[in-house]
Amino acid sequence: MNEAGVVGTSGNASGNTSMSMSEGHGPLAGLKVLDLGTMIAGPVACTLLADFGAEVIKVEQPGGGDPLRQIGPFVGDESLYWNVEGRNKKSITVDLRKPEGQALVRELATKVDVVVENFRPGTLTAWGLDYAALAAVNPRLVMLSISGFGQTGPYAQRAAFDRIALAFSGILHVTGYPDRPPVRPGTTMADYQAALFGAYAVMMALYHRDAKGKGGQHIDLSLYESVFRFTETLAPAYDRFGSVRQRQGNLAAAAAPGDVFETSDGRYLVLTMSNDAMFGRLCRAMGQAALADDPRYGSHRQRWEHVNELNGMVAEWARSLPVADLEAALQEAGLAYTLTYTIEDIFADAHYRARESIQSVDNPRIGSVKMPGVGPRLSATPAAPIRAAPGLAEHNAEILGGWLGLSDVAQQQLRDANVI
Repeated sequence: MNEAGVVGTSGNASGNTSMSMSEGHGPLAGLKVLDLGTMIAGPVACTLLADFGAEVIKVEQPGGGDPLRQIGPFVGDESLYWNVEGRNKKSITVDLRKPEGQALVRELATKVDVVVENFRPGTLTAWGLDYAALAAVNPRLVMLSISGFGQTGPYAQRAAFDRIALAFSGILHVTGYPDRPPVRPGTTMADYQAALFGAYAVMMALYHRDAKGKGGQHIDLSLYESVFRFTETLAPAYDRFGSVRQRQGNLAAAAAPGDVFETSDGRYLVLTMSNDAMFGRLCRAMGQAALADDPRYGSHRQRWEHVNELNGMVAEWARSLPVADLEAALQEAGLAYTLTYTIEDIFADAHYRARESIQSVDNPRIGSVKMPGVGPRLSATPAAPIRAAPGLAEHNAEILGGWLGLSDVAQQQLRDANVI
């Protein structure tokens, strides 16, 4: 971004005019990001920026690259996980543990708007790559640091992963059934929520810098706080009433009735009713209109007090009919419902198809790969087609040669020393 707050159009730093289709497109075109992160939270924050046109330079360890490349499933030696979260990026290799590699990163930091990292606090300080060191060479730099417990506090140095953050945030305790141990969500939610917060925080910092004419700044983001922010009323309810929410399976105070109901043909239907009008329409759809006039169910608060018996009635109705009949009745009543979808259901669904929620990305090493598309959708500055995740060190010559001016000989010397 330039000083007026307008995304720049300087193009490829190497001077190479053969730009790929998505470079120079999208609302973040011209924004340059150095991705020092590994695995999920930091790198995915960068992927979200790259999806909308930012030029993201992914720095990987020589030899093996980001550990995400080693996590399956695989097509041959190619990780599908890496293909999703490495998309729209450029890959270079630099050993951050070596002084020569640290010098390269400090120089690269003078060429970018944003640096993202998710090392344990203090790691980059030991390498001379912390915010103070990089801001000294680029005062306009925005740096995002994601860690398990944050940069401060007594637990700052503790190791953490997604599941640790879910447990520490309180969300794991309330997930699952009361007679069984807590259950983690089926995907790495803490990492992805931190990535969302990270991309959002970067854009706030860039707005502060460019639109308001201020300098760069450091962003301290923890995994656990990214999850804790989404814990609804756990904190105020404990504060005011001393109540500690326990696991309730699929019950939720905002839905009465509401649960996952098995159908006569063995599928699972999700229903949630949160107001009087919806409840009345459900009663009529079930052929039990009189329930809506029962004084026991006259308000949502009263229905929540009788949620188990209401769920039992809906469950009996759902078990008596196949999916097609249930969907027809619920659709006619204008109620919110869906089947629980497998990924096979998603691939077959007409709505996913119509909105192109799944996109095919051509990877020159393994062919076409389908993955979630880019969202949200911007009317004036839509994202360009997704570029395939890069091969390891694919862009060393472009970035180290074009951006930093290193000759072929100098790059070979760094390769021989295992610096790149």
